[in-house]
Amino acid sequence: MAPATNTRKRHRSSSAAATGPASPSAAIRRVSSTSSFTSGASASAASPSPSFDDPSTADVVLCLNHQASPLDAGESSSNSDSRRSDPVQIHLHSSVLHRSQYFDALLSGRWQNRDPPSPSADVLLCNLTVSGPVDAYVTVLSLLYTDDFSSAITSASTALDLLPIALELLFEDCVKSCVRFLEAVPWTEEEESRVINLTPFLKDEESSELLARVSPDNKDSCEEMLFGLIQAAFKNQANMASSKVASSKAFVAKILREISNRDVARRVLERAFTERLKVVKESLEEYSSPDFREDHDETEAIQRLHLHMATTNGRHLLWLVERMIELRVAEAAAKEWSEQPNFTADLLKAFVDESWMCIVPGFPAVMMRCTLKLAQAIAAGNILAARQVRTKLVEDWLPVVIVCKDKGLATLCSSKSIYSDLEETFLSIISTLPMSDAQLLLQKCLCFSTRSTEDCPHLVTAFNTWFRRASQTVVPENRQ
Repeated sequence: MAPATNTRKRHRSSSAAATGPASPSAAIRRVSSTSSFTSGASASAASPSPSFDDPSTADVVLCLNHQASPLDAGESSSNSDSRRSDPVQIHLHSSVLHRSQYFDALLSGRWQNRDPPSPSADVLLCNLTVSGPVDAYVTVLSLLYTDDFSSAITSASTALDLLPIALELLFEDCVKSCVRFLEAVPWTEEEESRVINLTPFLKDEESSELLARVSPDNKDSCEEMLFGLIQAAFKNQANMASSKVASSKAFVAKILREISNRDVARRVLERAFTERLKVVKESLEEYSSPDFREDHDETEAIQRLHLHMATTNGRHLLWLVERMIELRVAEAAAKEWSEQPNFTADLLKAFVDESWMCIVPGFPAVMMRCTLKLAQAIAAGNILAARQVRTKLVEDWLPVVIVCKDKGLATLCSSKSIYSDLEETFLSIISTLPMSDAQLLLQKCLCFSTRSTEDCPHLVTAFNTWFRRASQTVVPENRQ
């Protein structure tokens, strides 16, 4: 049962109905104040502590009348069995009811006339119409007689059943106990929804901890979380076994696939891609143009470190490229990969030197796999790359493929198919370019030929296609 409210957050609208003509104020402010009301029949300090629902000492008889409400459908299913259609009569004590600011206001002379007449001059009869579970109202009323809220509030569901009633009756101690319990325990998805619906009725200091659990600090929280997961998966590579690293990356990949906002995934992957590419480029540049020191061994050790760093981050790049292609958000990566003349120049310089072979023999294959993945996605139409991007990708990376082929690097990493696949994919991309651009690039691809034409059918097909196009004249009908 959600509490009623007016336009102000901390005002409550009473659902109680008195037996007399007078009624309490329609809006009672929730404040932390001490009641000034004391029942004449029970104010004596020598009197024993009153007991809940004790007719022999009660001076207030409260009748709870259940009224169905559309809000009942949104309550927890656990409440369905506790609905009561018959009125419930409870014997209470005014000396205890003052803990509720709602009853404190009622018993401070707001109900002057009693109709029908009370059976005793000292007993006040009143009615309370409730739209929520009657049992929950009974529980909250019983808690007026104790400070031991922990025995009643034992689950998030129970706290959520009692909290709206405590808010309605302005029972501050119960409200605080329910909120404190909800702050400390996990919630189900349904309970979380109920918490969110109740927070507008709480004071700012009461709702802050609850809202902090479900409200991000800033609008970029999802991006920062995803980026942090990717960074953590990459850092694990240095400290965990390869199988555990693969599991960690597989988990992050699953999160990326299932995130509902594709733009968030795209921005995070683009950011990570740019960052890792920068590290690879800087590491390779340091390796290719080292700061020579007097100690040759020290210079060589630093070069090894830079090359290992380039290789490690190259593997991260490959993983990012695969994720971006899978999610179809790789356009920016393809464009950036095609604009790397300095990077490809450093790769050529490193591969020609060949001194790296004993350090990280798999380094060329990592770089070529990144190129192949992006090129295949472009050729297949999964990445709709502009003409300039397609041209520059082949133009800048073709020399690297040729050097790898000439140096026999394909045989070093058991990835010979990478280079043949790259040749075929580059030729496919060249076929999408204007004939003038294709002419220049095809001439550079002549080295793809091996001992016989039978060994390079893709190259034969590419040249045949170009010559066929060159020998025909196509005039659009509207130009005739």
